[in-house]
Amino acid sequence: MTSPSQSAISNRQSEIAGLIKPTVLSLSAYTLSGLSAERKLNQNESPFDVPEHLKREVIERALATPWNRYPEFVPRKLVEQIAAKHDWDPEGVLVGNGSNEVIQASISVAVNTGDPVVVPQPSFALYPIMTGVMGGRYLPVPLGAEYAYDVDALAAVARRERARVVVLNSPNNPTGSVLPADGVATLLERTESLLLCDEAYQDFGGPTALTLLRQSPRIVVLRTLSKAMGMAGLRFGYALAHPDVAREIAKAKLPYNVNAITLAAAEVMLKHSAEFAARAKAIAQERDRFLGLLGSIAGLHPFPSKANFVLVRCDRVPARTVFRRLVEEHGILVRDVSSGAGLAECLRISVGTAEDTAAVVTALSTILAD
Repeated sequence: MTSPSQSAISNRQSEIAGLIKPTVLSLSAYTLSGLSAERKLNQNESPFDVPEHLKREVIERALATPWNRYPEFVPRKLVEQIAAKHDWDPEGVLVGNGSNEVIQASISVAVNTGDPVVVPQPSFALYPIMTGVMGGRYLPVPLGAEYAYDVDALAAVARRERARVVVLNSPNNPTGSVLPADGVATLLERTESLLLCDEAYQDFGGPTALTLLRQSPRIVVLRTLSKAMGMAGLRFGYALAHPDVAREIAKAKLPYNVNAITLAAAEVMLKHSAEFAARAKAIAQERDRFLGLLGSIAGLHPFPSKANFVLVRCDRVPARTVFRRLVEEHGILVRDVSSGAGLAECLRISVGTAEDTAAVVTALSTILAD
């Protein structure tokens, strides 16, 4: 079989380009290295699996569920569980296949072609992709010193550009920084934007925007069970919003977007939320210990974090070299974010077990001493 000629490849690329929106063609896809290692600390997952007795409870529910039928169009019992947990109206709860799906739905119903979307930078890599796919205009606003939130700068840009949406990830991924306690209230007062408050990591620390939900329909709070509750493998998230806003966002969600097994698992995890809250507290304590140990390593600069991960800057050895040596010589996989805007020479390390902490500290001390 002969390979296609260069001209044929070029023609095919031109044909494909004619089918896809230019804003999408200009985007880079969200990707992740397929590397594996003994210690996996690259995706902000919980270091603790769901306890076996809870898995069995989920499996028993799944076995009792007819798989040939669609799940409830609106999983009423689960929605009421979430509403009760946050003292909110069930009509203002939306469930999703991970919180990312609900973020995407929220952006899609609010953003027209060319509409500004203001986001702190650096932040979660999916925000510019979602904005670009919807045809919005992504406006990054740099974080301040030590990656602290600059609320005044966010408010000024959002007001000047008449931003349709301001996305606030707190604690912020990948920096771990949090909004000040009055940050959302300040933005609510100074802007007319829809405020998407992505609180995927809020179980580990920092203020929440939940207390402001009753004050304005311009706030949407997004949560996930992937992190603190260890459900990353099953994908479940939700949004809390004014019921009228939630009804509009629901128009952009696909029907039956969460499968029956995940719905059963979410019910079980929320029923045992106190157990997972204790785990989140233990992870936060390990994070603080980890930060202290990292701070003692010459040539390494850790940044303050309230999430279940820590961002570090490599000052002595290039971050890509440190990343490679961690994998090849020490069997530790972290996230190399050094190519991201404002993240030169930075690595992001998930908080693991005490054994993971010891291994990472020993490995980094060895690599940076060289």
